[in-house]
Amino acid sequence: QVQLVESGGGLVQAGGSLRLSCEAPGRIFNNYAMGWFRQTIGKEREFVATISRSGSTTVYADSVRGRFTIYRDYAKNTVYLQMNSLKPEDTAVYYCAADPARRVGVSRTPGAYDYWGQGTQVTVSA
Repeated sequence: QVQLVESGGGLVQAGGSLRLSCEAPGRIFNNYAMGWFRQTIGKEREFVATISRSGSTTVYADSVRGRFTIYRDYAKNTVYLQMNSLKPEDTAVYYCAADPARRVGVSRTPGAYDYWGQGTQVTVSA
């Protein structure tokens, strides 16, 4: 039932970079906004970034703006999260998600997203 397949997590030192990938079926990818969320044990799932269907609109959480970039490759049905200048506070399990976005604008709310990846662990050491 996993619709989205994630990869790219790992262990990195503070200040380093990682790129997360999330591949979706074309019928989903081509018609959905895509987003990234993260979660640590004991905390609620936190919005990270989202990108509109066309890629023309992106929204970032304040905590990652200027360091992370979300973008999508339509030829590969893949959305990416490029993470630079990583901090220990970025340590979490990262989830990609697909939002049908039958409205104006993109959503920061997990409940708006219909499909989710399996999660990939990102650990940033001090």
